[in-house]
Amino acid sequence: MEMTDAVNEQLPPGKLFTLGLQHVLVMYAGAIAVPLIVGRVLKLNPEQVAFLISADLFVCGVVTIIQSLGASKWFGIKLPVMMGVTFASVGPMVSIAVANPGTEGARMIFGAIIGAGLIAMLIAPLISRMLRFFPPVVTGTIILVIGVTLMRVGINWIFGLPFGPTAPKIVDPAHLAWLDEVKALLAAGTIPEIPEGLKVAPSVDNVKYASPVNMLISGVVLTTIVVIMKFTTGFLSNISVLIGIIVGAIVAALLGMMHFDGVSHAGWFALITPFRFGLPIFDPIMILTMTLVMIVVMIESTGMFLALGEMCGKKIERPSLSAGLRTDGLGTVIGGLFNTFPYTSFSQNVGLVGVTGIRSRFVCVAGGAIMIVLGLVPKMGALVEALPVAVLGGAGLVMFGMVAATGVRILGAVDFKDNRFNGLIVAISLGLGMIPLIAPNFTMWLPHSIEPLIHSGILLAAISAVGLNLILNGAKEITEEELREAAKQSDGGH
Repeated sequence: MEMTDAVNEQLPPGKLFTLGLQHVLVMYAGAIAVPLIVGRVLKLNPEQVAFLISADLFVCGVVTIIQSLGASKWFGIKLPVMMGVTFASVGPMVSIAVANPGTEGARMIFGAIIGAGLIAMLIAPLISRMLRFFPPVVTGTIILVIGVTLMRVGINWIFGLPFGPTAPKIVDPAHLAWLDEVKALLAAGTIPEIPEGLKVAPSVDNVKYASPVNMLISGVVLTTIVVIMKFTTGFLSNISVLIGIIVGAIVAALLGMMHFDGVSHAGWFALITPFRFGLPIFDPIMILTMTLVMIVVMIESTGMFLALGEMCGKKIERPSLSAGLRTDGLGTVIGGLFNTFPYTSFSQNVGLVGVTGIRSRFVCVAGGAIMIVLGLVPKMGALVEALPVAVLGGAGLVMFGMVAATGVRILGAVDFKDNRFNGLIVAISLGLGMIPLIAPNFTMWLPHSIEPLIHSGILLAAISAVGLNLILNGAKEITEEELREAAKQSDGGH
């Protein structure tokens, strides 16, 4: 059988389901992580977070089927591709969520996603011409900054958020009681009025912060992932993060930290409805930030499609490439409409095609159908939502660390020896990208109108890397071979 025929091979139903399920398991941990992160940073209630997870699984399936099966000549690369939420989009979404918690923040995020998805669909045919502005020194730097930015989320999952119920310090109850007594005396008119804005400062160590039990659970998850990666290969190695999360969940359940009330109350079937949190809010700066992320994602997808085409013995022509990239944009628009996030091809699933040697696109169509079914079962979302954050902390270190490592791998192919400018581009862009992370109040005395533009470290790093590369290196054409190599370097980055 020729390899091009292998892409259209019709497999028996049993084999199709098994291989499709394998693809789902490989991407499952990555697929559920993003709605969990964003939902919890938005401070949504457990039912809302569970809905985000269900919506994400559902849209993963829909977009995967569009990409693998094809929908007219305009959409779908028609290769074995699994679509999932890109981790590259998490940094900007977390920034929006921190500044705007609750459903309003969710509406802003979905507005930015829909706007960026529409722009991505329009510029899909132009991406090949934009490649020269995004060589590996630029994309590697941006992805490294995204990974480092996300590490904060994983670390806070282990120890606790630096504010709120898990803050390292809390207000001494005795001090609060004293202040209440003073307020009672004030009512009697025996002491001067308390100055406006006077508050008692947190000064007592919080038992909920950096709990040894949480650290133990995160350590068990991390150790499980490392052991699985070390002693297994192929499929088991590919689902090491998922196995680590399951082991962590079992340990947490044995310690009485898992609560299944939400699971028992959740139904067995529910439709995913659009605009669940209200109509989206379209903010131009947020759309710009998300569009920059989409351009980086689409450039990665270009390399991924070329590498996959080579693997499947199918030459990727420009119309097919545009159809694949346009589906990244369409998937992102569908994501925004159905209360979920930007979509791209999952590189670990591309790797699985190489490992198994099964090139039939209908395997991924089956995987997409399985994802849709999982998304329509609310109990699945509720079960994932029930996971204590400490379980996700251990997995988060690996997943977010892998994003940063992907950036390092891409930069590993960059010439630092003979081109002294490349080091300067990375150094300055990385430094600028760290400013909002290390000094979040740096915009205190700056005009509020520019705050959204400079408050995202990822946007700062992207503007810096693109601009400096253009000034110092110029815009050189990138060959298909260089793109394929970049795709191989970034394997596992989604």
